[in-house]
Amino acid sequence: MTLRIDISGLPSERLRFAASPLAELTAMLHVLAEPGHHPQFAGWAADVWAGLRPELAERLREAEFLWRSSQADFMIPARPRSSLAEELDDVDRIDDETYVTAALVTTCGSNRVHFPGSSPLTDKAARERALDVAQARGALQEAFAERLLADPAAVRARVRHTLEACAEAFFDGAWADVAMQLATDLRLKNELLRRHGIGAALASVSGAVTLAPDGDCIIVDKVQDKATAARGAGVTFIPSVFGRPHLVAVHAPGWHPVVQYPVAEPSPAEPVSLETVTLRLEALAHPVRLRLLRTLARGPHTTGELAHFWELSPPEVSRHLAVLRRAGLLTARRQGRYVRYTLNLPDLTALGADLLAAVLR
Repeated sequence: MTLRIDISGLPSERLRFAASPLAELTAMLHVLAEPGHHPQFAGWAADVWAGLRPELAERLREAEFLWRSSQADFMIPARPRSSLAEELDDVDRIDDETYVTAALVTTCGSNRVHFPGSSPLTDKAARERALDVAQARGALQEAFAERLLADPAAVRARVRHTLEACAEAFFDGAWADVAMQLATDLRLKNELLRRHGIGAALASVSGAVTLAPDGDCIIVDKVQDKATAARGAGVTFIPSVFGRPHLVAVHAPGWHPVVQYPVAEPSPAEPVSLETVTLRLEALAHPVRLRLLRTLARGPHTTGELAHFWELSPPEVSRHLAVLRRAGLLTARRQGRYVRYTLNLPDLTALGADLLAAVLR
């Protein structure tokens, strides 16, 4: 499953790498709302919550649907600015219908098919449909959606004021701490783009981001099948420290494509693709292969040894071993006349973390 961004005919200068204060604040807010996704920031999140004024804490909870499960598109700018205030000014320039639709998508945990071709601000049926979906998500979502549809200007002003209060409470200090790391990453990416082209720059973003062989499409490994096009606007890549391990993509119609990617940790492990994770899960789903793995976990074995131990035919064992090898869970080493199979214990151990990382991407 992938997100495909059509960049056919796009000059390399339209692929931009830039830091965004608003996008990083959004990543921080997501950490505060979902600290379980980010155990490396659990201590930071606990300290922030402990130091928040009760009023600000309440405001974060009432608007958390803009960044908790997914991020509202206007929270990840296509044209990053140097300051949070400038980016919030750009958000203020978005028309109410676009803002409300983006906010409802994240609040309702849904998508735009619930109000196709009609605005919930002006169409009664679309409004009722949006409120029904929000109600199904929970009382807090319903209350936020009702306020948003009743008085979008007031909600927009309140959200901006909340984000400005976050800057004073914790963002400004955290931004100062990560700015150098983001700047270093951007220098690397822009140098790769200038010297070696789009493919090299994308390869340095993540193993989950690649350039199609024909060079006309950026492929992002996500738990979804979506497509968008850069056209004349280009594609923006925004590094994030607090966003790790998420790979966030703005791809909805009417929005310029944006990818917020995690800045690599020192000596980062190459991310395992969702396809590989799926292949390994499928390989482990068969009871016979699980039995073989139980034996191989105790040491290398030949096909004949495994067949004898489990009272299976050698061809049957060979078929199962082939599946496990394709999934990368076994290695084979010839020793004289015999081929011994060994369990790739690190890859098997990491499967749970790899699955989580692939899903969270």
